[in-house]
Amino acid sequence: MNLPPPPGPRTLVAGIGNVFLGDDGFGVETARRLAERDLPGHVEVVDIGVRGVHLAYQLLDGYDTLVLVDATARGEAPGTLYVIDHDIGGSASPPAATLDGHRMTPDAVLALLGTLCAGTGGEPPRRVLVVGCEPASVDEGIGLSPPVSDAVPEAVRLIEELLRDGEPSVAQASTAEAPT
Repeated sequence: MNLPPPPGPRTLVAGIGNVFLGDDGFGVETARRLAERDLPGHVEVVDIGVRGVHLAYQLLDGYDTLVLVDATARGEAPGTLYVIDHDIGGSASPPAATLDGHRMTPDAVLALLGTLCAGTGGEPPRRVLVVGCEPASVDEGIGLSPPVSDAVPEAVRLIEELLRDGEPSVAQASTAEAPT
């Protein structure tokens, strides 16, 4: 039996990545550690891994905010954390969603979600944040590099702060970036 969602705004924190590709497992490990924390009742943490299509369908359950946690290469030092406010209303016609289970990037998931919402009358999340970490290596292998592993506890703290306040503090400005 499925229980109805709790009343009020709901937040989904989704760890994204492939644990068999080194630092690409950052999102999965961060979600695992975050799920061990005492979080507000309106927050759900899931390990999506490489199941992007599953994430798109889960979002149809109705979430106000989506926080994607993923390895995010932007050219900084490995272990650098980013907070990116993803613009979900940027284009008049979203690109067509490509259904390739091996290449469901966050952008592809959000495009698929737009298509699913249009077909079902559902609503996408009002806000999408990406908490990313600069990887050192995404070569085949299990385990995070030392700088990315060291960034996981800080990412957990940052996400908890985002869940509490909606924005990272000024002290986090050195690792949080404005949207691009």
